[in-house]
Amino acid sequence: MVLLIGILAATTAQSTKGDFYEGLTKKITYDKMIAPYGMEVTFDKTVHIIFPAAIKYIDLGSANIIAGKADGAENVIRVKAAVRNFKVETNFSVITEDGSFYTFNVQYANEPLLMSVEMKDFIHDGDTVSRPNNGLEVYLKELNNESPMMVQLIMKSIYNNNRSDINHIGSMLFGVQYLLKGIYTHDGLLYFHTQINNSSNVPFDLDFITFKIVDKKVMKRTAIQETVIFPIRAFNYVTRVDGKSSERTVFTMEKFTIPDDKQLIVQLNEKKGGRHQRFVVGNVEIVRAKLVNNLKTK
Repeated sequence: MVLLIGILAATTAQSTKGDFYEGLTKKITYDKMIAPYGMEVTFDKTVHIIFPAAIKYIDLGSANIIAGKADGAENVIRVKAAVRNFKVETNFSVITEDGSFYTFNVQYANEPLLMSVEMKDFIHDGDTVSRPNNGLEVYLKELNNESPMMVQLIMKSIYNNNRSDINHIGSMLFGVQYLLKGIYTHDGLLYFHTQINNSSNVPFDLDFITFKIVDKKVMKRTAIQETVIFPIRAFNYVTRVDGKSSERTVFTMEKFTIPDDKQLIVQLNEKKGGRHQRFVVGNVEIVRAKLVNNLKTK
């Protein structure tokens, strides 16, 4: 009887340490823990947090706090207390479109020490800066379950390599030239590398860019059939190209091909101007997309 009590006591002590939970389960060790940031909030003031990428998800630990995107900004959230002087610590978590996961432990304070916080982008912080514990890769459905970090690195690699693998597609009008420099592919995604050259003295203000698959030939009185392709990411997307200068952008899109009787029209529109650019991409260029296999990110 004494032996049985001793065994039960030992088993109970072991289970309270979290080593086993009524089965063959393993305790989560500290090296697996995502270290949270500590934050203070109050009822009469708002704390703003600036993230390095657009926010995809916010989850609050309790109704004692409220949080949401700042109006007109995709990468800024505002947080404040919904209840005065709440006593129990709570938390909230954020996922951004670059696949980073952030978690915060929140306490109430009459005068929070930090009212505006900027979460640095670890990709651009420097060569010797390592990734923080809370910057984990969250795979997003819109990226075909590709790692957002990998997509970012591929776009940066294409941009930094600056190769001209396509030399016959582009347009030029009134001193502005729009070129397709290359099409690349990796894990079911396509990457379009484009360049805008402005040889005039007048800045080119970009309004919008469209990618549309349209019929090659349209008979009169026939409705135009078109499919719009929306880029899901863009690297170095610019809204102005100054005079006598150039800018390049890498667009990421879901994989697609073009039927024989259709073509891809890429159109660049100038804001409050008439120097619109337009070029045509055929299915031959799409299926000949170069495989991304060497990353150069510096």
